[in-house]
Amino acid sequence: MTHDEHLMTIAAEEAMEVGHRVTKALRFGLTEVQADQDLTNGERIIEEFHDLYAMLDWLVEDGLLPDVPLVPDSRVMGAKRAKVEKFLGISLAQGTLQGE
Repeated sequence: MTHDEHLMTIAAEEAMEVGHRVTKALRFGLTEVQADQDLTNGERIIEEFHDLYAMLDWLVEDGLLPDVPLVPDSRVMGAKRAKVEKFLGISLAQGTLQGE
């Protein structure tokens, strides 16, 4: 494995750890503190996100990813929210999502 592949593998692991923490929060709640831990599941999601962000920043720095700002772009975030809201509406209409 090359150095670049190693860094990319770590980035993938960090992305999976974000997902892992989110599923733990779904199962046990955002405020649950796992045994032998100091942080809530919600706090651990953010911690794992920061680890992923650090790896993406490193990949950009090393030229493996395009040098675009990693700072959230409100336009992109708004478009993502609109897309998710559209699909939430479809899921609600299909009966696979409970209304609030």
